[in-house]
Amino acid sequence: MAKPFSKTLDLVSIVRQLWPFVRPYRTMIFGTLALTLVGSLAAQVNPLVLKYTVDHVDALIQLPDPMKEGLRLLTIISIILFTKEIVNIFIQFGQKFYGEKIRINVSNSLAQKAIRRILTYHMGFFAAPENQSGKLQTRIDRGVESLTRLVQNFFIDILPLFCNAILALVIMFMANVYVGLIAITILPAYFYVSARQAKKLQGVRRQLRGGRENKSNGLLNIIDSMTVIKSFVREDVEEKKQLVIQQQLTDDQLYTRRTNFTYDGVKSFIEQIGVVLIIILTAYLVLNHQISIGAIMLHIMLFNNVSAPIRQLHRIYDEVNDAFIYAEAFFQIIEDDEEIEQTGTHAVTEAEGTFEMKQVNFTYPNGTRALYDISLKIERGKTTALVGLSGAGKSTILNLLNKFYEPDSGAILLDGVNLNEYENASLRSEIGLVLQKNHIFKGTIEDNIRYGKIEATNEEIVTAARKAYLHDQIMELPMQYKSDAQLLSGGQQQRIAIARLFLKDPPIIFLDEPTASLDAIATEQIKNSLDAIKQNRTVVIISHSISQIVDADIIYVLKQGRLVESGKHEDLVKQEGVYKEIFDASARSLNIARIAQTLNA
Repeated sequence: MAKPFSKTLDLVSIVRQLWPFVRPYRTMIFGTLALTLVGSLAAQVNPLVLKYTVDHVDALIQLPDPMKEGLRLLTIISIILFTKEIVNIFIQFGQKFYGEKIRINVSNSLAQKAIRRILTYHMGFFAAPENQSGKLQTRIDRGVESLTRLVQNFFIDILPLFCNAILALVIMFMANVYVGLIAITILPAYFYVSARQAKKLQGVRRQLRGGRENKSNGLLNIIDSMTVIKSFVREDVEEKKQLVIQQQLTDDQLYTRRTNFTYDGVKSFIEQIGVVLIIILTAYLVLNHQISIGAIMLHIMLFNNVSAPIRQLHRIYDEVNDAFIYAEAFFQIIEDDEEIEQTGTHAVTEAEGTFEMKQVNFTYPNGTRALYDISLKIERGKTTALVGLSGAGKSTILNLLNKFYEPDSGAILLDGVNLNEYENASLRSEIGLVLQKNHIFKGTIEDNIRYGKIEATNEEIVTAARKAYLHDQIMELPMQYKSDAQLLSGGQQQRIAIARLFLKDPPIIFLDEPTASLDAIATEQIKNSLDAIKQNRTVVIISHSISQIVDADIIYVLKQGRLVESGKHEDLVKQEGVYKEIFDASARSLNIARIAQTLNA
């Protein structure tokens, strides 16, 4: 189960974890930094030119004909300023273009890393309540978005502004130490207020993240459950559930905004204190003949360059703090080594197919105890049936044999080798799995069938579809094998899963209610196909249909996670136990007596 981080990440730790994704683009970063330095130098031109202009104009107006010298001054100033602006156009283009290029590439790297990482996690990770699909999607999407925005803010917004501020401070100190001291004294007060603001909002931002995840997950649940919602007329109930989540999210957002606006007002006041003090001090120095009139404009504009990061931080403060919160969740996903699915080193080449479970106990990640001291043997080349009421542990055994989960205690062997020693990919390549409800990917029928064997030819796909009694139905569609697989009926989608099995052609087959979604004729057709593919293969089947298990070589009967009976169909019926109860109930539900009368007639 994923463990939350103990504290919110700070900027240094985020940059350290983000650096491996940024490092491949370090050449572009250094180029952007060089442009930033040049741009910072160019940004100081205006204050210096303004001081030069004011001082010279003040001197020129004392001359008898100030216009003659004034035109020359204006020409020089115009050339300098226009040249600076032309250079600035190229600088800004380079900063924005390369900054955006870095952002896009880093975004792709982060998203791909998250996908690659979650594909390595064991099934228990996805079964945990905090890792529901909607929550994971929000965590990854917002994490990537926030981190890439942080990269953009750093290289395009914050870094150039702080370079400007540092150069402006240097020039202010060179021009007058006292004015520079006022400018630098204001900054600690501002950042102290910012730190208090971040601390006050830290817990609320985590609540915001959780609220957004719950909102996204709730919406996905509504869409997935729409048929049930409408059939029970529960639209109002679901709307109220979402309203509660939305109201809490709204309250947190309003609290965040109210806090931000309050602290931002305080920071703006601090900034204006600096402006007023600089105006008073420079005016005093002018009156005392220590600096020129132009120096007043110089220092005010330089302080504007110093305070520009402060004003810009007002704008990006929320984004940076969101990046902190979502970076915490994102890096938790991609760095949680405890969630990685364990795999062995023993490669499976040609599995014989003999499984043995020895005193196996298992509990799901949510705490549900599923199996108690299970010992059974699945023999090579034979058909083994698992029978029991819902919740007896039948599907759990298949999950363990597939190595989707590991038992709490006991051992599972395949061909005499502990399952933990097998390499996962090679093990599962030897197993074909058909579930009661199989996932159909967004795409064509052809692509979905080909999932069983990626390199399959069109002829092999058609052959597999024929064996699953699906080919004729596909050919009736307007786009045939190019049709959208998700638009097919439930029974047709089940046949796609069975076609995948035929295409994969594995030596071991696990069938978990393979014909549950099919009609009687289709069930008979698929049963005939499955009977054909079962030959010389190890087969484990779960089915509530007695017709599919009576011919099994051995039947294991489970009840509430415990193995209570085993044997052939005839022997189990004679025992008058759990299997006999299930068999009799199945016969009554099918109205076998009436069917027999009809057949006799």
